[in-house]
Amino acid sequence: MNLYSPEHQAGERDDYLVSRPRAWFAFAMTFALMLFDYIDRQVIVSLFPHLKLAWSLSDKQLGALVSIISIVVALGGLPVALLADRFSRVKSIFVMASLWSLASISCMFASSYGAMFAARAMVGVGETGYGSVGGALLATLFPRRLRATLQGGLLAAASLGSVLGVLVGAEVAKYWGWRAAFGVVGVPGLVLAVLYLLVSDYKTVALTPRSERARSSPLATVRQVVGTILGSATIWWTCLGAAFQLIVISTIWSWLPSYFMRFHGIAPDRAAREAALVVLCGAIGGIVWGNLADRLGARGHTRKLVMVASLAVVTFVVFLTAFTVAASSPHQFLLIAFGGFLMTCTLAPSAGVIFDVVHPGARATGASILSLFQNLFGLAVGPVLGGWFSDMWGLQTALAIMPAFGIVAAMCFLLAQRTYESDVARVLGVHVDAAASDVPPTAVSA
Repeated sequence: MNLYSPEHQAGERDDYLVSRPRAWFAFAMTFALMLFDYIDRQVIVSLFPHLKLAWSLSDKQLGALVSIISIVVALGGLPVALLADRFSRVKSIFVMASLWSLASISCMFASSYGAMFAARAMVGVGETGYGSVGGALLATLFPRRLRATLQGGLLAAASLGSVLGVLVGAEVAKYWGWRAAFGVVGVPGLVLAVLYLLVSDYKTVALTPRSERARSSPLATVRQVVGTILGSATIWWTCLGAAFQLIVISTIWSWLPSYFMRFHGIAPDRAAREAALVVLCGAIGGIVWGNLADRLGARGHTRKLVMVASLAVVTFVVFLTAFTVAASSPHQFLLIAFGGFLMTCTLAPSAGVIFDVVHPGARATGASILSLFQNLFGLAVGPVLGGWFSDMWGLQTALAIMPAFGIVAAMCFLLAQRTYESDVARVLGVHVDAAASDVPPTAVSA
């Protein structure tokens, strides 16, 4: 069974799969759900002081309430994406969004740390596969030339959702108590889940010729798909680089409000606002770096990977300076904000690279492997490892050390550069059809 069979190849085309209004409606709905995905994830960060006081928790325990979502998403993302690739991306997203919203609402009824931990794990169950499936849907409905830009916009929703989660959590807790915050952020996701059923999907793409499909069992197909994806050096190095940089991002997102409260003595609501500004800088950066990656990719495919590697190193230097020599400087916040703008440099380009080198019939699966690395080895590591370092050496030292993972990320992206172009060449021209009735008159390919 050959995932890249020559019989799929056609002339390279680059157009919308459905009408432009329907494609942009799909983007708007996916953006909105991603926004509430991260609102539900990050609302708990601004509630750390309340939970620490209520249940006498350590920083490591608090960090685990963030990390458990990423662990569950990582473990469940691949099977969910495999099902979505073979059946329906839109219906899968509807189910996932409904589940995580209900789980988020249930957090307001937790009576102990154990109950809260279990409820947060259920939020992760609902979010399993959403980013990879939604990203694959957009990568197929839109032209290839817009992939990194769209992923930058989609990932900006994650940053913006993190901002709103921190802000809303702090404000609601201030007036109505920390429990009410979970109910406020959980309800809108249910409404958006139902509306998502109006989004256009694309037909499931055959992975192999019919003669080979007749001889293949479903299990053999799964093994071949995953094996082919993991056989790509570009995918391996890109996934690792994305994960290492996300250790930096998740550490900053999770611990910055606590840092401002402990080292600058400001109130929780003000600390949440200042941390939110840094995350917002990251949202802007995600769009900027995604767009720049597309522009550089048009001139030379590997240039965008060099850009990402360079920015990851600069991010480390900026944060190291901010939390050491500039720790007492009035300009520290500006340095942290600049670091926040830089640190999201890997998010959109990483997703764009994966969608460029994976067969259209397995895009959600390829994206789920990226998500597995990002969540299990990135988002899950940062909050807990940062909390562990904080318990041992203090939070300021932890925030100075953790950005060093960006150097390792840079090395991974430079290694991915070596095989990227050859991997892209294998999937150009694979034909895709829309499930909706308003397919543009031009033929569409991968």
